[in-house]
Amino acid sequence: MSILVTGGAGFIGSHTCVELLNAGYDVVVVDNFANSCPEVLNRIKKITGRDLKFYEADLCDPDSLDIVFKENTIGAVIHFAGLKAVGESVLNPLKYYSQNLGMTINLCRKMAEYKVGKIVSSSSATVYGAPEKCPVTEDVPVGHANCPYGETKIIIEKILADVLLSKGLESVIVLRYFNPIGAHESGMLGEAPNGVPENLLPYLTQVAVGKRQFLSVFGNDYPTHDGTGVRDYIHVVDLAKAHIKAVERAYKADGIEYYNLGTGIGYSVLDIVKAYEKATGKKIPYKIMDRRPGDVAESYADPSRAEKNLGWKAQFDLERMCRDADRWQTMNPDGYASVN
Repeated sequence: MSILVTGGAGFIGSHTCVELLNAGYDVVVVDNFANSCPEVLNRIKKITGRDLKFYEADLCDPDSLDIVFKENTIGAVIHFAGLKAVGESVLNPLKYYSQNLGMTINLCRKMAEYKVGKIVSSSSATVYGAPEKCPVTEDVPVGHANCPYGETKIIIEKILADVLLSKGLESVIVLRYFNPIGAHESGMLGEAPNGVPENLLPYLTQVAVGKRQFLSVFGNDYPTHDGTGVRDYIHVVDLAKAHIKAVERAYKADGIEYYNLGTGIGYSVLDIVKAYEKATGKKIPYKIMDRRPGDVAESYADPSRAEKNLGWKAQFDLERMCRDADRWQTMNPDGYASVN
């Protein structure tokens, strides 16, 4: 049986495909390249020395999935596909609600139709909104996110729980990511956002290679140790490996389970700048800007449930995350468009 990975050419999806292939799984990828590039698939194959099956399809079109399920025996699904920019979701909420929810509904319908009952779902720490205290446990009530992107993740979690209750699914593993950064150690895979990056690290790495003049730090008046926002940053390879554990769990579990994926350590924006400078020897100029809508002061995980139930724990430290991110950007200054 194969693992179907939706959005498998994206940042987290591509690294997860590498780990799946290295672990011996057969992989089927569905992607529409809205936030990714075909070159990613070539690089996955080069890194692993293995092939995968690929279908260019848009999950917003339910019929596009029929051929995928007809031509493959799918054992489980890892669902990454969706829009993910917090700021864009604030400016264009209807786009996020229609696409993120539509993709998930269509996928669930096809899974039920073809009797594929196991899913690992890509969720986010944004479901916790502005947490009252940190570290955040999975038992914190989920009810109101600070942005439409986060709201779509809350609703998707509810959709999956309801479909499970109706017997349309057998097991659901919900993974709530904190802040994935870093890149594959080969420098062949990394984060390559379209246009101006919204997330901290891809913007910072573009400053480091001279593509941008300075880093914008949004807000220095938060109630944190240096006034800048605090987040839990996790290496994307650690995150990818958690999905292997989650797939294994999906085959054993009966019901829905929720897991935080983070290191359990909170770093501020300026902590990241200093760590990057130390790890790479590169100076990162920055300017303080106004706060962004949708941002919260502080959010970092209690990942102990994942360690207990999945046997997973993040291994890479912040210096490694910065070095790998810098290597990726240095080798690929224009992302995948850097290909000769």
